[in-house]
Amino acid sequence: MKRILDFILAFLLIGAVVALLSHYSVVEFGQENYWDHHGLFFLIFISFFPRLTLLFSSVPSGGLIWWLGWIFAPRVLVAILATLSYWNKNPILVVVAWLVAIGGESTEKVIVIRHRRRNSQALQSDREIIDVTPR
Repeated sequence: MKRILDFILAFLLIGAVVALLSHYSVVEFGQENYWDHHGLFFLIFISFFPRLTLLFSSVPSGGLIWWLGWIFAPRVLVAILATLSYWNKNPILVVVAWLVAIGGESTEKVIVIRHRRRNSQALQSDREIIDVTPR
Protein backbone atom coordinates (compact mmCIF):
# COMPACT_ATOMS: atom_id res chain seq x y z
CA MET A 1 0.00 0.00 0.00
CA LYS A 2 2.90 2.34 0.76
CA ARG A 3 4.28 1.90 -2.76
CA ILE A 4 0.95 2.89 -4.28
CA LEU A 5 0.85 6.00 -2.12
CA ASP A 6 4.45 6.80 -3.10
CA PHE A 7 3.52 6.41 -6.77
CA ILE A 8 0.48 8.69 -6.38
CA LEU A 9 2.59 11.25 -4.52
CA ALA A 10 5.28 11.13 -7.24
CA PHE A 11 2.62 11.49 -9.93
CA LEU A 12 1.12 14.54 -8.22
CA LEU A 13 4.52 16.10 -7.61
CA ILE A 14 5.70 15.60 -11.20
CA GLY A 15 2.32 16.79 -12.48
CA ALA A 16 2.59 19.96 -10.40
CA VAL A 17 6.12 20.66 -11.64
CA VAL A 18 5.07 20.11 -15.26
CA ALA A 19 2.02 22.32 -14.81
CA LEU A 20 4.14 25.11 -13.34
CA LEU A 21 6.74 24.80 -16.07
CA SER A 22 4.17 24.83 -18.84
CA HIS A 23 2.30 27.80 -17.37
CA TYR A 24 5.16 30.05 -16.25
CA SER A 25 7.89 29.26 -18.79
CA VAL A 26 8.33 28.77 -22.50
CA VAL A 27 8.73 24.99 -22.16
CA GLU A 28 6.36 23.21 -24.53
CA PHE A 29 5.46 19.61 -23.92
CA GLY A 30 4.94 17.37 -26.91
CA GLN A 31 1.71 15.79 -28.03
CA GLU A 32 3.43 12.54 -29.07
CA ASN A 33 2.17 9.10 -28.12
CA TYR A 34 4.98 6.80 -26.99
CA TRP A 35 3.39 3.70 -28.50
CA ASP A 36 3.25 5.29 -31.96
CA HIS A 37 7.05 5.54 -32.09
CA HIS A 38 8.42 2.81 -29.78
CA GLY A 39 7.46 -0.55 -28.37
CA LEU A 40 7.89 -2.73 -25.31
CA PHE A 41 11.44 -3.84 -26.16
CA PHE A 42 12.61 -0.23 -26.43
CA LEU A 43 11.04 0.45 -23.03
CA ILE A 44 12.87 -2.51 -21.48
CA PHE A 45 16.22 -1.62 -23.05
CA ILE A 46 16.00 2.08 -22.16
CA SER A 47 15.26 1.08 -18.55
CA PHE A 48 18.14 -1.37 -18.15
CA PHE A 49 20.72 -0.04 -20.65
CA PRO A 50 20.03 3.70 -21.00
CA ARG A 51 23.43 4.72 -22.37
CA LEU A 52 23.52 2.10 -25.10
CA THR A 53 19.90 2.65 -26.05
CA LEU A 54 20.31 6.43 -26.21
CA LEU A 55 23.47 6.08 -28.27
CA PHE A 56 22.20 3.55 -30.83
CA SER A 57 18.51 4.48 -31.12
CA SER A 58 16.52 7.19 -32.82
CA VAL A 59 16.30 9.34 -29.68
CA PRO A 60 17.20 12.98 -30.39
CA SER A 61 20.68 13.87 -29.23
CA GLY A 62 23.13 16.70 -29.20
CA GLY A 63 24.34 19.61 -27.18
CA LEU A 64 26.63 19.81 -24.20
CA ILE A 65 23.87 19.30 -21.62
CA TRP A 66 22.63 16.18 -23.44
CA TRP A 67 26.11 14.64 -23.48
CA LEU A 68 26.72 15.51 -19.82
CA GLY A 69 23.42 13.84 -18.96
CA TRP A 70 24.38 10.83 -21.07
CA ILE A 71 27.71 10.49 -19.22
CA PHE A 72 26.68 11.22 -15.63
CA ALA A 73 22.93 10.49 -15.28
CA PRO A 74 21.46 8.71 -18.31
CA ARG A 75 18.25 7.66 -16.55
CA VAL A 76 17.53 11.26 -15.60
CA LEU A 77 18.15 12.26 -19.23
CA VAL A 78 15.65 9.61 -20.35
CA ALA A 79 13.08 10.92 -17.86
CA ILE A 80 13.57 14.51 -19.03
CA LEU A 81 13.25 13.52 -22.68
CA ALA A 82 10.15 11.45 -21.88
CA THR A 83 8.58 14.37 -20.02
CA LEU A 84 9.22 16.79 -22.85
CA SER A 85 7.93 14.43 -25.53
CA TYR A 86 5.18 12.29 -24.01
CA TRP A 87 3.72 14.07 -20.97
CA ASN A 88 0.38 15.03 -22.52
CA LYS A 89 -0.41 11.58 -23.98
CA ASN A 90 1.37 9.18 -21.58
CA PRO A 91 1.71 10.78 -18.11
CA ILE A 92 1.78 7.43 -16.28
CA LEU A 93 4.69 6.28 -18.44
CA VAL A 94 6.54 9.52 -17.72
CA VAL A 95 6.06 9.12 -13.97
CA VAL A 96 7.39 5.56 -14.20
CA ALA A 97 10.40 6.95 -16.11
CA TRP A 98 11.04 9.40 -13.28
CA LEU A 99 10.68 6.68 -10.64
CA VAL A 100 13.14 4.49 -12.56
CA ALA A 101 15.48 7.47 -12.91
CA ILE A 102 15.44 8.34 -9.24
CA GLY A 103 15.52 4.76 -8.01
CA GLY A 104 17.97 3.51 -10.61
CA GLU A 105 20.52 6.27 -10.18
CA SER A 106 20.50 6.06 -6.39
CA THR A 107 20.63 2.25 -6.41
CA GLU A 108 23.51 2.30 -8.88
CA LYS A 109 25.46 4.69 -6.64
CA VAL A 110 24.83 2.58 -3.52
CA ILE A 111 26.05 -0.57 -5.28
CA VAL A 112 29.22 1.17 -6.48
CA ILE A 113 29.94 2.53 -2.98
CA ARG A 114 29.45 -0.92 -1.40
CA HIS A 115 31.69 -2.50 -4.01
CA ARG A 116 34.44 0.05 -3.34
CA ARG A 117 34.20 -0.47 0.43
CA ARG A 118 34.37 -4.23 0.01
CA ASN A 119 37.42 -3.92 -2.26
CA SER A 120 39.18 -1.46 0.05
CA GLN A 121 38.56 -3.74 3.06
CA ALA A 122 39.94 -6.69 1.09
CA LEU A 123 43.03 -4.68 0.15
CA GLN A 124 43.57 -3.64 3.78
CA SER A 125 43.31 -7.23 4.99
CA ASP A 126 45.78 -8.30 2.27
CA ARG A 127 48.20 -5.58 3.39
CA GLU A 128 47.94 -6.70 7.00
CA ILE A 129 48.74 -10.26 6.00
CA ILE A 130 51.65 -9.16 3.85
CA ASP A 131 53.05 -6.80 6.51
CA VAL A 132 53.21 -9.54 9.17
CA THR A 133 56.81 -10.65 9.59
CA PRO A 134 57.64 -14.15 10.83
CA ARG A 135 59.41 -14.50 14.18
